[in-house]
Amino acid sequence: MFEGSMVAIVTPFKKGKVDEKTLADLVEFHIKNGTSAIVPCGTTGESATLSYEEHDHVIDVVIEATNKRVPVMAGTGSNNTSEAIMLTKHAKAKGADASLQITPYYNKPTQEGIYLHFKKIADEADIPLIVYNIQSRTGVNITPETMERLSKVKNIVGVKEASGNLEQMSRIQELCGDDFDLISGDDDMTLPVLKIGGRGVISVVANIAPKDTVELV
Repeated sequence: MFEGSMVAIVTPFKKGKVDEKTLADLVEFHIKNGTSAIVPCGTTGESATLSYEEHDHVIDVVIEATNKRVPVMAGTGSNNTSEAIMLTKHAKAKGADASLQITPYYNKPTQEGIYLHFKKIADEADIPLIVYNIQSRTGVNITPETMERLSKVKNIVGVKEASGNLEQMSRIQELCGDDFDLISGDDDMTLPVLKIGGRGVISVVANIAPKDTVELV
């Protein structure tokens, strides 16, 4: 469903407020340079430091600016399941095409807890979900076996893998199959991930070099 160079877009501010015009201009810049999807409110978009109002507003601006020309994968994850559902439902109502869901951070859930967290969001929000595995920031890794379970849940369609462990990613690809989108979460891992069957990258570098990233992928 998702492939190519997808940008984890930055969130521009001006005088302490979201700079709507610059954000819309950045969306246009990416579309003109071939970026295949826009990902607002990810780590690079400073989602962890945005208020609820700012978070929702950034997603709204990006959805309006893309105007259905490319998919929007809204970052709406949280370590609070109810909060993640609330943010995801808002994004869906505004027209987001999918949601990027980070593994619960700080809580250090068990593998069963991780599974139940994502399943609840998938059941309640009813929008395609990309699970985001980044142990360096969350303190917990999603194992390939848990990812296999998640791949069988309706609406969970892929994973942004930022563990840095290519062996783990290969195992995920093996267990989950070609219908489950394996997406690199690190620019420096893009080519190795593509080589084992990955679909693309959610890129930070694409913020400044979108055309080069598109050509690479």
